[in-house]
Amino acid sequence: MDGLLAGIEQLALARWLKASFVAYPIVNALHILSIGTLLTSVMLMDLRIIGAFRSLPQAAFVALLRRVALVAFAGALVTGALLFSVRAREYAAMPIFLAKMGLILLAGVNFVVFMRRARGGEDPAGGIAPVLAVVSMVLWTSAVFAGRFIGFL
Repeated sequence: MDGLLAGIEQLALARWLKASFVAYPIVNALHILSIGTLLTSVMLMDLRIIGAFRSLPQAAFVALLRRVALVAFAGALVTGALLFSVRAREYAAMPIFLAKMGLILLAGVNFVVFMRRARGGEDPAGGIAPVLAVVSMVLWTSAVFAGRFIGFL
């Protein structure tokens, strides 16, 4: 595993990010923007599922925010992979990084469960929708907190 991680660190893109005065901070900022967009869209979507913003039609509101969240997640995934590539061995050895990845995986499983339960009506996941929404908010917020600890350990 160490050889694979060392190989990631030696990729041309990773070496360029390490050497560039501008590239790494830009990728880092794009990662933060992606995470902010992801967390905001997830929170608004989950709050609507729980019952907030009742004046907005739930199906349309959730569908819009789901698309925003998926695009933001893709941005966070790409920029996160780039940031990881610079110090892959160090990050992979951090329990807090592994916790963050686990939380993201659990949030993804929660999303899949929600989507499988979706029926397209006013309550897209049946009676369990509010529970899944609360779980989603807790998991994504926890992942963000775990991510912030990575830079300080």
